[in-house]
Amino acid sequence: MTENKRGAGILLHITSLPSVFGIGDMGPEAKKFADFLHRSKQKYWQLLPLNPTEEGQAHSPYSSISSRAGNTLLISPKVLAAEGLFDADELATLELSQQGITNYKEAARVKEIIFAKAWGNFQQGNGDVLKKDFTDFKKKEAGWLDDFALYMLLKQKNDSKPWFQWPDEYKLRDKSALHKLEAGNLEEIEKIKWLQYLFSKQWHELKSYCNNLGIQLFGDLPFYISYDSVDVWAHRHLFSVDKDGKMIGAAGVPPDAFSEDGQLWGMPVFLWDVLKKHNYDWWIGRFRKNMELFDLVRLDHFRAFADYWEVPAEEKTAKNGKWKPGPGKHFFEVVEKEFGKLPFIAEDLGEINEPVYELRDAFNFPGMKILQFAFGDGMPKNPYIPHNYSENFVAYTGTHDNNTIRGWYRQEGCKYHHQIEKYIGKSLTEDDMHIEMCRLAYSSVAKIAILPIQDVLGLDETGRMNTPASGENNWGWRLLPGQVTAEAEQLLNEWTSLYNR
Repeated sequence: MTENKRGAGILLHITSLPSVFGIGDMGPEAKKFADFLHRSKQKYWQLLPLNPTEEGQAHSPYSSISSRAGNTLLISPKVLAAEGLFDADELATLELSQQGITNYKEAARVKEIIFAKAWGNFQQGNGDVLKKDFTDFKKKEAGWLDDFALYMLLKQKNDSKPWFQWPDEYKLRDKSALHKLEAGNLEEIEKIKWLQYLFSKQWHELKSYCNNLGIQLFGDLPFYISYDSVDVWAHRHLFSVDKDGKMIGAAGVPPDAFSEDGQLWGMPVFLWDVLKKHNYDWWIGRFRKNMELFDLVRLDHFRAFADYWEVPAEEKTAKNGKWKPGPGKHFFEVVEKEFGKLPFIAEDLGEINEPVYELRDAFNFPGMKILQFAFGDGMPKNPYIPHNYSENFVAYTGTHDNNTIRGWYRQEGCKYHHQIEKYIGKSLTEDDMHIEMCRLAYSSVAKIAILPIQDVLGLDETGRMNTPASGENNWGWRLLPGQVTAEAEQLLNEWTSLYNR
């Protein structure tokens, strides 16, 4: 019997899970959600990037301080208690109320208390069984972990200022100054590494749990890395910054129908000629880490591998930028030689030109189809309308950057109501619109259909995860306990069987 290549999954970030500690984590609720996916016959759980986030970047997972480290706020206190690293009764006194929103500030405060005590308990011999495992982890991950621990220590000692505002000896990585710093702060450095070990351990336990249920984890890799990151600090030669660390060329996108100034992201672009001379080793390491964390990886802003928009760093808008050639086919040939068949999905959305499609298709990477983009002028020929799909795509009702379907129907999509009804062949209301759009994604020929959990539950615009180019109310939406219903499970089961997924 041939394997069914059609499949379906749910988009939900770890932070959006219910939890009594202010933010979703990798503990019991994550496994509970995996059980729900299994019972619903889902093959994929799609997530956002797992790297550390910062208050200064509004906790965007797409602007991280590290391309390799994990977000320690996702560590589960309940798992720590189960391993004897924290007292379960004391844990109950630190619980926060659940209000369907991620409280980053309170989550950080409470987890700082928990981590400090757990670290003390670990040093006193609790969780002794983990010690060899921790030593092995430090050795295996030293290539990025040693720099990360120093960077985090220097952040703490410099009032969280970005590295390019540190004293010169640290900013410019004077070897003797860094050795002296390390020698004088061995315990703090060890604790930073230990928290990364805990993140890795809990993540791999969750991944094994999901894989054993037949669920593949579908991750997300941002193209750029934050200017204030350990990567730029430790590898200045790979980025468009001068010898003093000042940014020269900034990343962004040009003006378009959505923004007359374009978007300026405040991240340095890569020096691809230098990366090429080093056989793309920084990227190879980054891919290796993501392929260890995930079964499939979405390459965010895929078009920049073909060509990217570079803006002089002193500009206030993205208008005066230039298109520069990306690394193109040679890059993926080197990556393919290293890893063999690549488990990548190309985020081929936005203003895309033919070379981007050619690059995607040269390596047979699936692209993305978003139903919210399907309606409007020229709809019958629109590439996002299901009758124009081909098999090698992932179909979505919307992504983390879109409104929920119910919110879209009420807001951006209100002018398309008649057109949508004609296409679907029945009258619609706000109450059943999400059902019909979910069915369209499932019934398409796209080999994978992914639905944000908000669309399965029919949530309105208050369930939106992110509004691009808006700095407020992003990355905060969260499920309440019991919000994922038996009815949702039944619907997914029905659609999975009906549409052979």
